[in-house]
Amino acid sequence: MELISAEERRKYFASFKREAVHLELRDEYATSNLERERFAAWKAGEPDDLAWMAPWCDRIRQATAEGRHYRRACIVSEPLSEYRRFAYDVVGPSVEAGEAIHWVPRRLTSGIALPGNDFWMFDEEVVVFAVFSGNGEVVQRQLYTDPTVIQLCTAAFNAVWDLSIPHREYQPV
Repeated sequence: MELISAEERRKYFASFKREAVHLELRDEYATSNLERERFAAWKAGEPDDLAWMAPWCDRIRQATAEGRHYRRACIVSEPLSEYRRFAYDVVGPSVEAGEAIHWVPRRLTSGIALPGNDFWMFDEEVVVFAVFSGNGEVVQRQLYTDPTVIQLCTAAFNAVWDLSIPHREYQPV
């Protein structure tokens, strides 16, 4: 295991060859300042053109045009937390750009061996875990290339994906 920075993690988004998968396990996140502002505006009922998501969506479109794929599986408690309702409402541009985002109710995952932290996995070769503090801030990014860890994350992601519901079909509770 190696601790890496957010900047070091970013290079994997540019260099993966086939697929980047993301498993989200939390109902709440302390997000970037920009997202915090958008979350507050969403809670206040303010309109949002979602232009702030353009850099992420551009990255997805570029990868998709190159034949690479992004998949995200979100394990969620139901009823959804306020943050998860916000996340559900704002991911449309990501889906339109080509990111496959699926939702799975937490109650369906009891029989799945899950890693302790959210992760990004690139080409089933590298896993970067995000370790969060109690208040939702990322305190560590742990990079693993150990085949045992890769196997755990691959199995967990695939098991969750098999139970998941595509974004356009999921009805938030």
